[in-house]
Amino acid sequence: MELRQLRYLVCIVEEGSFTRAAARLHLAQPGLSAQIRQLENELGQPLLDRSGRSVTPTEVGRAVLPYARAALAAADAVQQTVDAYTGLLRGRVTLGLVSGATGHAFDIAAFLADFHEDHPSVEVALTEDTTERMQAALLAGELDIALLGTAEEVPPPGAAFQTVIDVPLVAAVAPGDPLLDCVDGTSVPLADLRDRPLICLPRGTGVRAALERGCAQAGFRPRVTFEAAAPHVLVQLAARGLGIAVLPAGEDESALHGQLRTLRIVQPEMRACIALAWQATGPSSPAARVLLDRLREALPKPRKA
Repeated sequence: MELRQLRYLVCIVEEGSFTRAAARLHLAQPGLSAQIRQLENELGQPLLDRSGRSVTPTEVGRAVLPYARAALAAADAVQQTVDAYTGLLRGRVTLGLVSGATGHAFDIAAFLADFHEDHPSVEVALTEDTTERMQAALLAGELDIALLGTAEEVPPPGAAFQTVIDVPLVAAVAPGDPLLDCVDGTSVPLADLRDRPLICLPRGTGVRAALERGCAQAGFRPRVTFEAAAPHVLVQLAARGLGIAVLPAGEDESALHGQLRTLRIVQPEMRACIALAWQATGPSSPAARVLLDRLREALPKPRKA
């Protein structure tokens, strides 16, 4: 029995097809079939049922699969341990990033380029998504690390956070808006935004969650008439008089200058937080652990305005 035969067996079960498994493994199908027959002959039992439209494990095959997967995981762990001792990192790390998470304070492209230069054998898969979906993917093990927005003061069970940015939410108002006639100073009570057309990030983002939670405390539901995934688009929409943009303080100051007036939202104050997140038990692979350590050092120190 060879380790590669167990890998072939697991792949065929996952794909439900010799043809798809052969393509995934970059093997010729006859050679793959021959290896599985050799394994079955050695064990004296058929492991796969080939009679249906898709290939499925037999009763014996189902009993064998957990041990095959455990053997493969142990072999991978051996390789990772050796790599760690020799200073060689390899593997794949999945990194999630909420749109606008770092703004101009952190150059993610430069960071990843430097990391790749130091560890060329590590593949980093970067994806953008909403906070809600990334948090679920992180807890399910589909993401190793994520930079996400959060309205929560503590991470959910199973996750760990390092806060990167903590700023209040502001209302960006176009000149001539009637709201400006009702405010005195640099702040506006949240109740004054009741029934006003608002422009905000989509549901599933930390900013939107903070807005909806604050409005619930104030006794009303926000009237969001426009949504956009990028904060600078919120600014552009508000500048055209399409509503009042609700966004983190300090966002796109250059775009705001001369076009919009920002008012800090109070009673209650709402905050936008960006956090670096990972599973509470830590990333599973050495490569992911090294990337996380690098990020924790490189990201801006938590600040609260």
